[in-house]
Amino acid sequence: MSDAEKTLPTGFSVIQGYLNTIDSSPGVYRMLDSESRVLYVGKARNLRARVSNYARPSGHSARIARMIDNTASMMFLTTKTETEALLLEQNLIKQLKPKFNVLLRDDKSFPNILVTDKHDYPQIKKHRGAKKEKGAYYGPFASAGAVNRTLNQLQRVFLLRDCSNSQFETRTRPCLQYQIKRCSAPCVGKISAEDYAQSVRDAQKFLSGKTTGIQTRLASEMAAASEEMEFERAAALRDRIKALTQVQTTQGINPRGVSEADIIGLHMADGQACVQVFFIRSGQNWGNHDYYPRVGDDVDAAEVLEAFIGQFYDQRDPPRQLILSHEIENPDLMAEALASKINRKVELLVPQRGEKAELVDGALRNARESLARKMAESATQTKLLKGLAEAFDLPKVPERIEIYDNSHIQGAFAVGAMVVAGQEGMIKNQYRKFNIRGEELTPGDDFGMMKEVLTRRFKRLIKEDPDRKEGHWPDLLLIDGGAGQVSAVREIMRDYGVEDIPMVGVAKGEDRDAGKEEFYRTGKPVMALRHNDPVLYFIQRMRDEAHRFAIGTHRAKRAKSVGATPLDDVPGVGASRKRALLAHFGSAKAVARANLQDLKAVEGVSDALADTIYAFFHEKG
Repeated sequence: MSDAEKTLPTGFSVIQGYLNTIDSSPGVYRMLDSESRVLYVGKARNLRARVSNYARPSGHSARIARMIDNTASMMFLTTKTETEALLLEQNLIKQLKPKFNVLLRDDKSFPNILVTDKHDYPQIKKHRGAKKEKGAYYGPFASAGAVNRTLNQLQRVFLLRDCSNSQFETRTRPCLQYQIKRCSAPCVGKISAEDYAQSVRDAQKFLSGKTTGIQTRLASEMAAASEEMEFERAAALRDRIKALTQVQTTQGINPRGVSEADIIGLHMADGQACVQVFFIRSGQNWGNHDYYPRVGDDVDAAEVLEAFIGQFYDQRDPPRQLILSHEIENPDLMAEALASKINRKVELLVPQRGEKAELVDGALRNARESLARKMAESATQTKLLKGLAEAFDLPKVPERIEIYDNSHIQGAFAVGAMVVAGQEGMIKNQYRKFNIRGEELTPGDDFGMMKEVLTRRFKRLIKEDPDRKEGHWPDLLLIDGGAGQVSAVREIMRDYGVEDIPMVGVAKGEDRDAGKEEFYRTGKPVMALRHNDPVLYFIQRMRDEAHRFAIGTHRAKRAKSVGATPLDDVPGVGASRKRALLAHFGSAKAVARANLQDLKAVEGVSDALADTIYAFFHEKG
C-alpha cells in the first residue's frame, strides 16, 4: 500500500461528503475501501436517504460500523425503479463478492429431464445447463441422483430409449436395456412409431403430475391382450403396471395441495446459516439441496433470506410460489422482480398453518440438522488444519491448500488437475484442470507436466492478484510425487519469486501402500507420519480427491477425442449435418472418399456445402 493510500480518510465523514452529490432516485450504491476494493453493494428506493443513514456517527450494528470505518469512497448507479435496483444489486453481489454482503457461495446449475422432439422416436435424458436443444424440459431436480432415479423409474414404466441418435441409427439388434426391460427397442422395430409416441405422451403426463388414467389405460390394454391371447404383451403390460404402482407408492411423501413451489427454510446459529430448498414440481417432490451463505454475526434472518432469494434466482426461473420460513424485508418488491424475469406472477408465502406450514417445518428441520453437521465437520477440519501445520512446521495454519496431480496414458491425453481444500473442506468451485500443451515434452514426462501446470498457475496468480490480497494464493502446496517432482516445482517457484509458499511432495512409500506415504520438503529430510495419525488420513483424502479429479478430466478428454472425426474440422458441418453424413456414408473415411455428386445427394447438404466438404478432403489428400 502506498503512503497516499494509507492517508486516505475513511469513515462516516467521507460518506457525508456524498450527500450533496446524490438525489432521491432509486439505485445501487457501492462502498469501497482505500484500495478501491468493494466492501458492500446495496440498493435503495431513495439513495440520498439510505446514504444519510450511513453518515451518522453512531447507532449502527458492529458489522455496519466496521464497514463504515473501512469506507474510503462510494459509487452510485441510479435506476428507473426500485425493482431494477434490486436486480442490479444481486447481479453485482454475485459478480463482486463484497466482504460485508450476505453471499451465496454454491451456485451450480440444476439438472433437468429432457424429452427430445426432433426424432420419430424421442429420446429421454438428463440435461444440465442452457436449454438450447429443442424438446420438453422437466425440472429442476435437486441433484443428478434425483434425476437418475426418476429416469430409472420412467424407463421401467414407459420403456423409452436413452441412447443417442447416432447409437440409435447404427443398432442392428436390441441392446442390454431391452433385455432387462428398460427399453422397447424402437431402434430395431420392436415397437411401432404410434405405440412409442403413446409411451412418450404417458411419460410426459407422469412428469407433469397427471398420472390418473395411465394405469387404467394400461390395465385395459392388458385385459384386451389377454383376451386376444397375446400373453407376452399382456405380461409386459402387467410388469409396467407393477412398476408404476411401485413408483406411486414411493412417492407417498408428495404434497397434496402444492403443485409448483420451492420450499425454502433458513436456520441460523453462531454466526452461520443453512438454507434448505425443496423443489416441488407437478405435485411431486423432486429433491432438496442445502446452502451455506456467508453471513455475519449481526445479520438477521430477513436480510439473509432476501439476499439468498435474489442471488439464487438470478440465473434460474422461479416457480409460481416460494414458500418461506421467514418474512423478508421487501416481499412485494422481490415478487415483482422475480415476476419481471419470467413474465408471470410469482407468489411469496410465509404459511402459519396447514400443509404448507408442515412443508416449511420439514425444510427447517433439515436446515437445522444440516447446519449442525456442517459445524461439527468445520470443527474437525479446524483441528486437522492445525495438525497439518504442526506436522510440517508451517508458519501458520493454512486457509487454502492446493493439491496437484497429473493423468495420462503413456503421455497421451495428458491433463493436470488442481483441487483446493480449506476451512470448509474441499472447495469444488475452485478446482481447475490444465490441458498439457508442451509440445517439447517427452511422452510420460511427469516432471515436465508438473512444471507446466505450476508455471501456468503462478503466472495467472501474479497477473490477477500480485499483492496476494484476494485470497487466491495458497498457503500450502501438496504435490503428488517425490523428490523429483518437488525439485521441479521448487525450480518454478524460484523463477517466479514465490519460494515463501510451503510445499510438500506426497509419495507412496514402501510397496506403494496407502499408510506408508513419505513426505518430501526442500532442504529437509524425508519424513513420515504414524500409521493412525488423523493428519495422514486427511492428506490421503486430499491426494485421492486430486487423483479422482485428474482421472475424471483425463477420461473426459480421451472420450471426446475418441468421438472426434475429421468432419469436426470441416467449415459449416455441425452436429446435425455430421449425423446425416455419417448415416448416409457409414463412416468419416467414406465421406472423405465420396465424390461431389454423392455428397450433394445427402439430405440437408447444399451444393455449396458439398463443394466445401469435397474441397476440404481433396486438399487434405
